[in-house]
Amino acid sequence: MKLQRILPFAKQLLQTSVNSGDIVVDATVGNGHDTAFLAKIVGENGHVYGFDIQKQAIINTIDRLKTENLEERVTLVHQGHETVSSVIPHHLAGEVAGAIFNLGYLPGGDPSIVTLPDTTKSAIEQLLKLMKREGIIVIVIYHGHTEGKLERDELMNFVTSIDPQVAHVIQYQFINKQNNPPYIVAIEKC
Repeated sequence: MKLQRILPFAKQLLQTSVNSGDIVVDATVGNGHDTAFLAKIVGENGHVYGFDIQKQAIINTIDRLKTENLEERVTLVHQGHETVSSVIPHHLAGEVAGAIFNLGYLPGGDPSIVTLPDTTKSAIEQLLKLMKREGIIVIVIYHGHTEGKLERDELMNFVTSIDPQVAHVIQYQFINKQNNPPYIVAIEKC
C-alpha cells in the first residue's frame, strides 16, 4: 500500500515541523508512544510537555521514557490538556513547533474516561497562540464509541470555523473502511 496509514502519517506531519531543539506538546500521553517519538525528534536540547488526566497514563509513559532513556527531555503533567497555557512557560509562547492529540480513551485503560470536546477545543485554541509560524497540531480522532462521535462532531464544527488567516486545516482519512476507522485533522499555524 502506497498511501500512508493514519499513525505513520501523523508522525510524518510532525516530522515536517519539529526539529532538534524544539518545544512540543503531547496533549494525550496515553501509553507514551508519541511522547517517546517526540522526545527523540527534539533531541537533547528540545523539550516535550506531556498531558494526561489519568495517573496510569503518566505511569505508563514514565516507564516507556525510562526504558528509552528519554525522561530528561520530557515534563509530564497529570492534568488535562486544557491547562497547556498555564504549564508552558510564558517565555516559550510563540515557540511551540508541534503538538499531537490522540482522542478517545486510554488503550487498555478505562473506556469510560474519555477526552471531551470542550477541553480539546480549549487546548487547540491555546496551542494556536503558543505555536510558532508553520507549527503543526495533529489530532487523531477515534470515533468508534458514543462519546467519540460526539467529540468528533463538535471538533469538526470547531476546526472548520478556524480563520484561514490564522491556520490551515486538513483532514486525512480512509473513506471506504469499515468500523469507524480513526482519521487525522492537522492544523498548521499561518
